[in-house]
Order: sequence, then C-alpha cells, then structure tokens
Amino acid sequence: MINPASRTKVIELSLIRKMFEATKPGAINLGIGEPDFDVPQNIKDAMKRSIDNNDTHYTPNKGYIELREEIAKKFKNENGINTDPENIIVTVGASEALYISAQAFMESGDEILLPNPSFLLYEACINLAGGKIVPVDCKMENEFKLKAEDVLEKITSKTKAIILNSPSNPTGAVMEKEDIKAIADLSMDHNFMIISDEIYEKIIYDKKHYSPARYSDNVITINGFSKTYAMTGLRVGYLTANEAHCEELFKIHQNSIACSNSTAQRGAYEALTGPQDEVHKMVSEFKRRRDLIVSRLNEMGYETVNAEGAFYVFPKIEDKDFVKKAADAGVITVSGAAFGSNGEGHVRMSYANSYENIKKAMDILEDGV
Repeated sequence: MINPASRTKVIELSLIRKMFEATKPGAINLGIGEPDFDVPQNIKDAMKRSIDNNDTHYTPNKGYIELREEIAKKFKNENGINTDPENIIVTVGASEALYISAQAFMESGDEILLPNPSFLLYEACINLAGGKIVPVDCKMENEFKLKAEDVLEKITSKTKAIILNSPSNPTGAVMEKEDIKAIADLSMDHNFMIISDEIYEKIIYDKKHYSPARYSDNVITINGFSKTYAMTGLRVGYLTANEAHCEELFKIHQNSIACSNSTAQRGAYEALTGPQDEVHKMVSEFKRRRDLIVSRLNEMGYETVNAEGAFYVFPKIEDKDFVKKAADAGVITVSGAAFGSNGEGHVRMSYANSYENIKKAMDILEDGV
C-alpha cells in the first residue's frame, strides 16, 4: 500500500456516520442530525422547473447573483450584518464553508480556540489545516454555553481564530447576547478570526439569535439550508466575510469546488423568497419533541439541560456501556466523548425523529437499558 499523506493521520472517520451506517433494521435512530421532514413542496417545484428548463450548467463560482442578493438581504434584515453579494459565496453545504475557512486562515503553529464539547467536524478541519486546538470549556453548570471570560483566559499571541456554534451541536445551547458581543470585541482587540457556524439559527425556542458579525469585522459567518428547510442531501450553504477575507476564501472555493449545485441553488432561492409556514411548523414540532425527550430523560434520572435550540439533548449518563446497550435494545445514540473531553459521561441524542418514535425510544431505554 502507498503511504497516505501525513495530514490524513490526524483525523478519524466520523463516529456519527459509523453509527448511522451501522443502524440495524427497525432501530430508532436518535444519532443522526437530520430533520425527518420532507423538503417543502414549493422548493421541490422550483428545482423541478430548474431541471425542465435545462438549468443544469455551471453557475458563477460564487453562486447565482440573484441568490446572493437574497442572502445579502437576509443577513441585513435578520442578522444585522451589512454585506454585499460580491462578499458572499454559495458553498456545498456549511461543511465546505467550514473547510475553506480553515484552509484559508489556519496554518501550522496557529492556536484555534474550540468550544469543548463541539461538533467533531471542527476538529477535523483544524487538524487538516495544521492548527493547534485550544479547548474552551462549556460547562454543564452554565447550560453548556460558551462564556466570554473563559475565552479570554485562553487567548495568547498565537490565537488565530475561534469557532462559534450557536445553537450548539451537540448540546443545543444558545449563547447569550452579552457573550457573543464580548467575544466579538475580543476578536477586534486581539486580532483573531471568528468562524461563526449559524446553521441552526432558525431552530431556537423562546430565545433570540445574535450574530457576532454584527459587532466585529473579523468574522466569517456560515449558514445554509440543510437544517431549516430539511435540504440536507441537496448540499447548499453560504458564507460572508469582509472583502479582503472573502477573496482568500474564494481562492480555495474556486480551485476545489468551482460552484455549488445549480438545481439546489434554485431551490435555495425559493426557500428564501417563498412562504416560511413549513419552517414555523417544523420548529414548533421540534420544541414539542424537545419537551418530551427532556422530561422523559429527567424522569429516568439522567440529568438533562433543557436545550434552547437545534435538535439535540446532551444528558449526563455515566454508564460507559450505555450507547452499546441502547443500540442492542434498538435505539441509536452517540457517545458524548466523540465531541470532546467534556463530552465524557454524556450521550448525544437527536430529536430530529418523529414524536412517536422518540416516545418508543424512551420506553425502550426506560424498560431495557
């Protein structure tokens, strides 16, 4: 066998995907972060028209201009971010946006502040770029929320960036406005980049989302359509940054992806410009499921924070064999250790499954695990 590049040795295959692909027939999957809803019909129709119109050729590298114009309006009206269509790149999901952000701004010796626990893709992107991860504790006593004072303690002269994710995968935590603003101020005072993954921004219950780019110029804001519009397999996301930063990001995007999927972009345009009724219905149903899973887990004695966003809970379960026992009984979950050292003694469960299946899963865990 030919030896692989050394960069691949610093990453591992996704534990979440392993659990997903190993799901037994009939098992209830609380492991994968994918809405169980279908793409709204108006978005499907827009993509069908795109294909019928032979709109299947290369798009501009940054994405269709009309889509980028709508994204710019969305940023201004909903996030308080003043940006220009030329400083927006439509990407192959938020995952590509994260990857090119790391490739464009991280290198060997750079210290990257990373919430602990956090989504495992962040660690892989940092490692592939040669950065050094500096974990910042997100403690259960703080409802897993990243606090500005904890970030300040970790900043050094080598700090190049921090990755923020609110609402959070895997905990469902929603950061407070004062912490977002304080970290934004720190990014200007100490001259480091904020990579803000806001893919779950619309899936928030009884709170409000705040974007750090509203308060700092040193921000790459990343978002997409997978979670809000159940468009996971269509792989369309987007990012914005200031002109100088966007030019560097564009170099990586142009020379690796060329452009995002043309048909998916037409669906994304319809998602932004069409009715939002289905989004509101999905969020309302997610909240109903959240209430169910949190109450049932707490009743079983598994201490569980009442997650304020996304569709994950992160109960404290110290039985090291819990994930295997649950899988053997027919319920797929993910060990919290996959998300960082502070995930030890926790299990991530996604409630992006039907209310009925969640109820069945809780019954199985209560009776058999």
